Amino acid sequence: MKKTLFLAAAAAATLFAAGCSSDEPAAASADSLTVSSAWAKAAESGMTGAFAELENTGDTDIHIVSAASPSSARTEIHEMAAGDGGAMVMREKADGLVIPAHSTHSLAPGNDHLMLMDLVEPVLPGTELTFELTFEDGSTTEFTAQVRDFSGAQENYQPSAGAGANHGG
Repeated sequence: MKKTLFLAAAAAATLFAAGCSSDEPAAASADSLTVSSAWAKAAESGMTGAFAELENTGDTDIHIVSAASPSSARTEIHEMAAGDGGAMVMREKADGLVIPAHSTHSLAPGNDHLMLMDLVEPVLPGTELTFELTFEDGSTTEFTAQVRDFSGAQENYQPSAGAGANHGG
């Protein structure tokens, strides 16, 4: 009798939980991200940086795991950190970028940014670059960035383990 009562209670709890759940899928991270004020630094060759305001309008944190652009062979999410000898250097953020719910994160010179490596052609002022961000949940979003002349952001690049010895800023 006790076993039957327990099984009936467990079944009722399962049905109740199923009845309370939503049939709507969870919102994709890409749906919660707004990109504004996007721009990239002009460069003839090598590498350059891209910057923007990233706003998470959703109720949960979003995790950007990678970036891509047809303008470069490789696009990485970078941070500024203390390197050997204490000098600030830029390097890839191995775990990507997390933007907390209802907050904004700036990609800016001297801060986190997108790094376009091995440019496939010159990045000229007045043109636009296209980017695609990929989130931990597999969703993606695209945005464009206006290319501008900018003399700042001459940081040193510290390649991640196994990467080539690229330098510049």
